Amino acid sequence: MKIRRLKPLRICIAMVFFVPTAFLFLDIWEIGARTFSDHLLFFQFVPSALKFLNHPAVGAAGFMVVLITVFMFGRVYCSAICPLGIFQDLISRFFSNREKNRGEKKRSGRYKYSAPRNLLRYTVLIATLLLFFSGTGLLLNLLDPFSSFGRFFSNLFRPLVITLNNLGTPMAEAIGVHAFYRVQWPVYASLSLGVALVTLGTVGWMSARHGRLYCNTLCPVGTLLGVISKFSLVKIRIDKEACRSCGRCEHLCKAGCIDVKTKTVDTDRCVSCFNCLCVCPDQAMVYQYDFQPSFQINNQPGQKIRHRKESVRSRRNFVLALAAGSFGLAAGRGHAAPEMLPVQVRPTTIPEKKTSPLSPPGSISIARYNAICTACHLCVSACPSRVLVPSVFSFGLSGMMQPQMDFDAGHCNYDCTVCSNICPSGAILPLTVEKKRLTQVGVAKFIKENCVVYTDNTNCGACSEHCPTKAVHMVPYLNAAGRKLVIPEVDENICVGCGGCEHACPTKPFRAIYVDGNIEHKTARKPKEKKMEKDTGDDFPF
Repeated sequence: MKIRRLKPLRICIAMVFFVPTAFLFLDIWEIGARTFSDHLLFFQFVPSALKFLNHPAVGAAGFMVVLITVFMFGRVYCSAICPLGIFQDLISRFFSNREKNRGEKKRSGRYKYSAPRNLLRYTVLIATLLLFFSGTGLLLNLLDPFSSFGRFFSNLFRPLVITLNNLGTPMAEAIGVHAFYRVQWPVYASLSLGVALVTLGTVGWMSARHGRLYCNTLCPVGTLLGVISKFSLVKIRIDKEACRSCGRCEHLCKAGCIDVKTKTVDTDRCVSCFNCLCVCPDQAMVYQYDFQPSFQINNQPGQKIRHRKESVRSRRNFVLALAAGSFGLAAGRGHAAPEMLPVQVRPTTIPEKKTSPLSPPGSISIARYNAICTACHLCVSACPSRVLVPSVFSFGLSGMMQPQMDFDAGHCNYDCTVCSNICPSGAILPLTVEKKRLTQVGVAKFIKENCVVYTDNTNCGACSEHCPTKAVHMVPYLNAAGRKLVIPEVDENICVGCGGCEHACPTKPFRAIYVDGNIEHKTARKPKEKKMEKDTGDDFPF
């Protein structure tokens, strides 16, 4: 296999990872993208490492595969697997083509060698590690490349797709195409939206002007893998005797790590994109074992450089490793009609007393959830009922932007386990439907003085109708005028905190029933099932 084929191979593998990963966040039609999420997200470094640290298992050891690959072949993770790295390449390519199309004056090259900003790089890495091991993952959440990618796809690009879908659906229906349907709008969190915009602006500007500058300055994963790549077995190097210092490789290096003057490659910052291997007219750029010469120069002038068998083997091993990774990768539509709820006459006056926010089912406890969740917002994108929304400071500063259950937006479906099955970091552990039905994330609390039955002397029952376990049920109530009504009562033992009651309660500004979160999730009692009465009559039931 020729060395020039490494770049096309890298691009193909990058698309194999990037397109499905992006679709995980953009799958508004729920056509099954999350069914292969475990295999796809296995190699994402930070989520995999966090998952392994909390639940060591082979299925969570993707970060180890990445470390071994980087030690052998350099930072191929940054160029072929990391979605944010690939996204930067797409931005850089877009602006490069834009300059050509606009007929701008041709420059000597888009990039040039730049001195490593080691003080900034290692300061960010050390600060991230220190904060993480001291108990707060705030800096890691903000700078983790997968989480950053997820946030601006979930907060910026997904709403754009929903807008186009909802605008195009009536047009499609007008011409007889009914394959599309309107999708519910997500709940926006201003802080999360602002962070996503700042991240996209920063990454976009750096990519458009300076290629992989973000990866080699602010990304802690890039810096960590760069340290390991210093000792990689196979590296990109310059054959100093064959190099004529034409500068083509330097002007194409988006990492700014090739210095033509000294004929050296800073392997610490090289992201192994292999662009330089394709552009060199003299084949002076070689991909070789670090401690074994991979080329020999014939002293006779005019003869081409011939590579030894070691170089061929290294390329074959690289291809096989990446091919194995690729092979391993391979191994609510409608809305119910609005219900007729009683019209509230008097506004409520007693505020809800929520003592704790609600973390998703499967997160075990808020402390554990805050320590592991990287706020990638994949669960927010995948949640079919839109009950998961990015928090502001509900979990404190360290838990900023981590998803919480917001029953203004919706309620947690009784049989749904989507978020627990798609979480890449293990912050939300997988749950079976049977276990999910008994996981108590919070408990419903009833404020009688806010209920329309008490304030307006009218029946309601919306909370009971939406309770899947019948923890909220109606009991007889006699008002001051002697009128017989029914009013809610809560059985906390069988309540799971799904929020169906709170979401359905029509009272404003304060609800008559709300869910207070459990700091540590509990197990609810199984609700009693009512037996169906047997019909012993012979007559037709109608």
